[in-house]
Amino acid sequence: MRVVVTRPTHSGEQTARILRERGHEPILLPLSRAVHDPAAVRAALAEHAGAIAVTSAEAIRSAAELHAELSPYLSRRLFAVGRATAQEAARTGFTAVSTSEGDGRALGEFISAALGRSDSELPVVYLAGLPRASGFETRLQELQVPFVVAECYYMAEVEHEHEHLSQMFLAEPVGAVLLYSRENAERFFRLSVVRSNSDILDGSRILCLSAAVAAAVPDQLRRNISIAATPEEESLLALLGNA
Repeated sequence: MRVVVTRPTHSGEQTARILRERGHEPILLPLSRAVHDPAAVRAALAEHAGAIAVTSAEAIRSAAELHAELSPYLSRRLFAVGRATAQEAARTGFTAVSTSEGDGRALGEFISAALGRSDSELPVVYLAGLPRASGFETRLQELQVPFVVAECYYMAEVEHEHEHLSQMFLAEPVGAVLLYSRENAERFFRLSVVRSNSDILDGSRILCLSAAVAAAVPDQLRRNISIAATPEEESLLALLGNA
């Protein structure tokens, strides 16, 4: 099956390898690219001594650009959403990584339950990106967990030539499209070839990481939607099965 992967290039290439192993034909279509600001990580960690929270592996990649400057902070407790983000943190050298399943709100609840009384007096350092969902920060506020936000990357839009997109979508049918964030889903449905060919995806499965992502799918394609059981890539890819 031809499967369109809308993740940024770094992550998309990893997904493509998995898809090939499972007998699919991945079509890489990165719709955004990360622009890192490791200086924001440096400043936040130097100023605040609390635990670290991350909801995306991209924040870890931004921190990793500090290289040796990150070493004093690698023993600090780090809370991550999902196994992939936790694994990226461990590969970078963090030694006290705790993983929460689910979404940002679930991570907020996990942190609130995990922090001791003395720890809770120190603000959690949230290494965040733009744009981002509000669930994690909202839940921390509801639970009265103090935190500070260090915006250490943003996702810039990637442009694609109409001719390239036409060859990708019109030459052969697309079996499935993988959508990982609401922002990228909105970008995908703004693509010129998708907007100008209303029936181009009629026979394609639209696989979404969460209900929030699925909300960005146009009404005429809602019958094609499947939503991952949990907001992790393995759960999303499980919807495909093997070729």
